[in-house]
Amino acid sequence: MHLGALLHLPLALSRAVLAALRGRLGALCWSLAPLSLHLPLPLPGWRRGPVPSPSAPPAPHRQREQRDEAAPTPTSVNYHFTRQCNYKCGFCFHTAKTSFVLPLEEAKRGLEMLKEAGMEKINFSGGEPFLQDRGEFVGQLVQFCKEELKLPSVSIVSNGSLIRERWFKKYGKYLDILAISCDSFNEEVNVLIGRGQGKKNHVENLHKLRQWCREYAVAFKINSVINRFNVEEDMNEQITALNPVRWKVFQCLLIEGENSGDDALREAEKFVISDEEFEQFLDRHRDISCLVPESNQKMRDSYLILDEYMRFLNCRNGRKEPSNSILDVGVEAAIKFSGFDEKMFLKRGGKYVWSKADMKLDW
Repeated sequence: MHLGALLHLPLALSRAVLAALRGRLGALCWSLAPLSLHLPLPLPGWRRGPVPSPSAPPAPHRQREQRDEAAPTPTSVNYHFTRQCNYKCGFCFHTAKTSFVLPLEEAKRGLEMLKEAGMEKINFSGGEPFLQDRGEFVGQLVQFCKEELKLPSVSIVSNGSLIRERWFKKYGKYLDILAISCDSFNEEVNVLIGRGQGKKNHVENLHKLRQWCREYAVAFKINSVINRFNVEEDMNEQITALNPVRWKVFQCLLIEGENSGDDALREAEKFVISDEEFEQFLDRHRDISCLVPESNQKMRDSYLILDEYMRFLNCRNGRKEPSNSILDVGVEAAIKFSGFDEKMFLKRGGKYVWSKADMKLDW
């Protein structure tokens, strides 16, 4: 509409037309943001926010507003750089909703930013971290974090099925802790859960990985999710024989949009156990000194989780709500929306002796 024609319209209608034009122009500018095309002057009443990275979807609008609260220190960070996995665990709470993986150099840039913000420990997870470039991607990140960033602790959580001895020969010296997920020592239960490897045996592979960790001086850890199919199992003998530095025991957790709800890729409701059943499992294994229990309450807000776009994920409302990427807005701005409970992190034993140089283990 020609501007002169607006003079003949009622004032209210003129304002409505201008508002519509302004809204369309604002949407156009956002769509051109990845191409670095910007308006020289903002329109009256239209506030241009930070330009999102072409790789990372923008966070919900309400999270673009800056909060006044002090940003927590990212002492320990879990970087889920891929959502892809070769297993189909029924209770998985970080599912294959995208196939995106940051370019290696961008991932390194983000890790350097986290180190500058106070990160001491990085844990690489997924998905399955050894699926990307047959373990070379995570291997190069591990080497970078230990050799270049000189982080006190570098760890990986993996299902173990894709790890080969040649990886230990090349990257083992840079890795402090390898955590292997093992929810049962009964292979039939592993198949029910979704950890079946066809002709391969998950438990046999676990013992092989334990031996490689001894040979290449990597601290060995086990993660177990206690659920409907393994809650009655007695694992005392097997855990004692494997002798991990830590045995993390998680209560099966529902996360809307991941393993629960209409938009989820998993239906984990059938795996859920009660708090009482979880306590009974813990009581059965109370004599294992390396056991570290984590109930739903302890898990939900006590982890700093970065997704594949390097966005912090806030789980306080029972689903994962992303911040803007640290690559776009910086660590301090992004971490304020992480929902991280630093007191609960310390309460659950999140900070411990996590450098293999300080563990004084008998390899």
